Amino acid sequence: MTNHKPLEGLSLVSYCPLCSTHYNPKDASLLEEKDGAHLINLECEKCKSSIVAVIIAGGIGVSSVGLITDLTGADVVKFKNAGYVNEDDVIEAYSIAKNDNFVKLLNE
Repeated sequence: MTNHKPLEGLSLVSYCPLCSTHYNPKDASLLEEKDGAHLINLECEKCKSSIVAVIIAGGIGVSSVGLITDLTGADVVKFKNAGYVNEDDVIEAYSIAKNDNFVKLLNE
């Protein structure tokens, strides 16, 4: 592992892309760390949107890739560790959605 601080590259994702509010780096949640890459979650205090970002600290510098989402950090971990959706899952979801009771259930 390199000697970089875990969230050294956080300045790359320091402003909310939706409302331009400055993120407080202390509010970043470190969700996972592996081989110099850090998966973080930041929530905007103003608009409540979230960013999930991967920050990679390597020999040539620090880079990041972020995604605007409505997921919480707990949601990200939950779905990251979930199994894959297969064809049978899609067919089952379609069958449930096609059922009239499903529409009634959503309206309740």
